[in-house]
Parts: sequence; structure tokens; C-alpha cells
Amino acid sequence: MTHLDQHRSLQDRYAASLMNTFGPPKLVLTHGDGARVWDENGKAYLDLLGGIAVNALGHGHPALVHAVTAQLGTLGHVSNFFATQPQVELAEWLLALLGAGPGKVFFANSGAEANEAAFKLTRRTGRTHLVATEGAFHGRTMGALALTHKEAYRTPFEPLPGEVTFVPYGDSEALAAAVTDRTAAVVLEPVQGEAGVVVPPAGYLAAARRTTREHGALLWLDEIQTGIGRTGAWFAHRNPAVDPTAAHDPVVPDVVTVAKGLGGGIPIGACVALGAAGDLLGPGNHGTTFGGNPVATAAGLAVLRTIHADGLLDHASRVGARLRAGLAADPRVSEVRGAGLLIGLDLVEPRSAEVTEAALAAGFIINNPTPERIRLAPPLVLTETDADAFLRAWPSLLDAAGLAQQHPQQDTTIGGPA
Repeated sequence: MTHLDQHRSLQDRYAASLMNTFGPPKLVLTHGDGARVWDENGKAYLDLLGGIAVNALGHGHPALVHAVTAQLGTLGHVSNFFATQPQVELAEWLLALLGAGPGKVFFANSGAEANEAAFKLTRRTGRTHLVATEGAFHGRTMGALALTHKEAYRTPFEPLPGEVTFVPYGDSEALAAAVTDRTAAVVLEPVQGEAGVVVPPAGYLAAARRTTREHGALLWLDEIQTGIGRTGAWFAHRNPAVDPTAAHDPVVPDVVTVAKGLGGGIPIGACVALGAAGDLLGPGNHGTTFGGNPVATAAGLAVLRTIHADGLLDHASRVGARLRAGLAADPRVSEVRGAGLLIGLDLVEPRSAEVTEAALAAGFIINNPTPERIRLAPPLVLTETDADAFLRAWPSLLDAAGLAQQHPQQDTTIGGPA
């Protein structure tokens, strides 16, 4: 690197050296601690996005730092010709937390890769038709993209793999009509994250389970954003705050994919296949060089153990409820949805980009997945003090975004309308 290059701004160097797949970075961040991060100018921000639901333990958590550094100093990578203790233990933890009996785990490096593994697994049924939902986001690799609904993501890369039918999310009748004896699997998010935290009606997942069983199809739940404590339960499909039927009759899927929060910031994903589905992929059917390496799986174990030991499921439920109630109190918010620390809200005007910009200027990182929607997915360690600081600032952020004071009737229920 030349002397001149070293003195150019990181923003300029980014633009000159990285592919323009994300647009210009909003900030250059240098370090973090808990639920806060700092930029290159020393300004602090409350991180209410958590790396898009990734940093479950926040930034610099001692348990995660210790687990990764200790494992790296012992054994960093061995390839999947060999087994390691963290890999086996993490698989056992995931199966136990799902509480659905025997199963098998395939470790990958990301959510999209976990979904690619699941996609390939569905092909081993001998069927090729899949049913996904409008508003779904399952990743940007070619297989995962085939299941992702947004045309702007899909069109430049068509033709995409598979024969996929999209149906309205939350509509059990439309889902039942689309599934046939040729359907390999139905893939659903228990709560749609990228669509703006959309919660389905009570009983929707159970209806999907009945439909798939009637036709011999697999039920595949994408818990990449909603899993690992994000909604105040280990998995959203087992959370009564998401679906009240889960309290007495939880759905047992065939496949569950997880990633994001599982590694707390270390790249890892997992495709968990339950029951007979666990034997669909055999030697030579799939593989990965880095997936399940001991450093990433040690990170996953540290995350799960810390969530359990520190009571972060109950904490996420409590702080999330506090945030939802406070956000809904402003009449310029027409609806608040979600559970735990996965929160979405609708504004009365499509000014979410302006609200996000105002928040950033005020030291809060939030996300606007659609023109009228805001999404929050902060670290599970977010404190009530941090939540209250954001809530105190919330009306002024809406003011700064140009949202006029209004007084419409609101829906302030935890899950939103049924």
C-alpha cells in the first residue's frame, strides 16, 4: 500500500476496492461494547439492529471472546474428514433445544448456505416442487434466491433452480391449495423478518404441518432470523407469543435452518433435519470446507450457554415488551408487531428512510426494510436503561423525519392483527 493510499478515507478506499453490492457504507465503525458501537470519529451509537439479528450477545462479550480465542489457540481448523468436540456438542445442543426427538445436523457458514443444504435435502425426496411465501427472504445464493419472493432480487439471475410456487403468507387455504403430491417441501419463516417482522395468524404453522403431512411433503422452517432466542424463546415456532397453539401443541417440523444469532458474530449456519429427514443426505450428497469448524462451533456453544445461564430468553421477552409498548404509544405508529427483541412497526406515512436517518444522526442504529416499516433486532443483552433511552428519543426522531402529529386508532398487540 502506498503512502497516499494510507491517508485516503476508509470510505474512499472501500469504494475503490470492494464490489458495490451494498452501496456506500453509512459509517465506519471501529469498536463495540455490549449494545453500543463507536465510529471512527468517536461517536457512540446504540445498536438496535445487532448486525441484522446476529450479535446475540452484543459486542465484545467475554464469554464469546474467550471461547473463540481459546479454541483458536488449541485447534482452529481440521476439515470434515475429522470430528471435533465443539462440533458434536453444538449439534447435540441444537437437537436438544428443538425437543423433537432424534435428528441430524449439517453445519454451514451462513444462513443462505444452511438453506442451500435444506434445498438439496428436499430433492432427495424424489420430488422437485416447493411452496414458499410472498414476502419471504431465504438468502441470495441461487437455490435460496429461488425461494425468495422479491422480484428485484430474483429477476437479474433467472432462470433460478427449482419449481417454486409462492402463496400469500399467513393464508392457510392458499397454502393448502398449492401443495400437491408432487410437493417436496413447504418452506416458511415463523415470523417474516426482512418483510418487516410479519407475524402469521395463530394456527398457521399447525395448518401447514397438517397440509404437508396429508401430501407427504416436508415442512421446512427457516429460523435463521427468528431462532436462538431472538423472539424470547429458543425457536419462534415454539413460542406462544408468536403462535398461542405452541403452548399446548407445538409444531414439529422436518427441517429447521438457523444461523445469524447462533455464532454471535462468528459465521455459522446449521440445517437441522428431524426424524427420517435426517437421513436424506448421505456421503457425497453435500459438503463444505469450513462448515462446522471448531472455532465457529465453539462460538455457537458459548452463545447458547450464555443465553441459558444469563436468562436472556426471559430478558429479551421483558425488554421487547417494554419497547413495543413505548413505540406504540406514539400515534404516528399505526401497528407494532413481533415478539422478544424482534420488533417491526408500521408508520402512518412511508417515511421509514427518513426516520432511520434521523435515528442514526441521534446515535441509534435501526433498519427500514420497507418504505413504511421499521425493524429492530438488538442484542439480547440490551438493557432496560438502553431501551428507555431510545423510547425517550423516539418522538423526536419522528419529528425530525417530518411525520406530522396524528391521532389514529392503533393496534398495540404483541403479535399484531391475526
